[in-house]
Amino acid sequence: MIYSPFSIHGPDRTSPWLITCDHATNTVPDFVAGGSLGLPKAEMARHIAYDIGAMGTALALATALNAPAICSNFSRLVIDPNRGKDDPTLIPQLYDGTIIAGNRHVDAQERTDRIQKLYQPYHDAIADLAKGRSITFLSIHSFTPQLVGHAPRPWEIGVLSAQDRRIADPVIASLSGALTSPVGDNAPYAGFFPGDALSQHAHGPGRPNVILEIRQDLITNKAGQHKWANLLAPHLEAARAHANL
Repeated sequence: MIYSPFSIHGPDRTSPWLITCDHATNTVPDFVAGGSLGLPKAEMARHIAYDIGAMGTALALATALNAPAICSNFSRLVIDPNRGKDDPTLIPQLYDGTIIAGNRHVDAQERTDRIQKLYQPYHDAIADLAKGRSITFLSIHSFTPQLVGHAPRPWEIGVLSAQDRRIADPVIASLSGALTSPVGDNAPYAGFFPGDALSQHAHGPGRPNVILEIRQDLITNKAGQHKWANLLAPHLEAARAHANL
C-alpha cells in the first residue's frame, strides 16, 4: 500500500462543515527514523503520540453532519500539523514527561523533509477541500484526563475558539444545559497557537470555526465515539443557525 500523509472521507458530501482531525494516528512513516522514534509501544499508545479516539469521533460526526473529513496519518511526535512552521514544538523533543529519542538530533534538512513530505501535503489537502466553498471549520481533538504531575481535569469536553466566537459561544451555552459536568471554554487548552491549523485555514480567511476537545476515556471505542457524535451534531447545527450561517 502506498503511504499517504492524510486520508479524506466523504469529499463529495454537501454539508457546509469541514471536519479536520490533526492528530488522528500514531503512525511513524518508514522514511522517518526507520519507522521508529525510539519509544516503546506503550508510549506510542499514549496521548503524546496522537489524540486517542479523535479520528473515530471525527468520522462519526462527519457522517452525522453529512460533512467531508480529513485526517492526518502521522504522529504528532513526528511533526505536529497543529503548529506553525516556526513553532519550537513543531517537532517535539519532550512531551508530558517523555523524551522523544528519535527527535533529539533532528537537523535542518530532516525538519525540511518532514515538512515537505507530511506537514505541507496535509495542509495543502485541507486548502483544496475548502477552496471555493462557504464552510465552517470543525476540528476534533481529545485530551487526557490528567497530565503527569497535574490535578485531574474536571471537563468532559472543551470548546475552543480564538477571536471568532460565532460557533463556540452558542455551543458552550447549549452544551452547558445538556451536560452535568462543566464545559471548558478555551480549556483544557487555549483556542489559538500562532500558525496553527485553524489560523492557516479559518482565522485568516475569516471562516467560522471551532475546536472540540473531548476527554479521551469517553471515546476510546466506537460506542463512545458515536454517542458523542450524535450528542454534538444537533448542538453544532443549532450554533450555525444561531450565527445565521
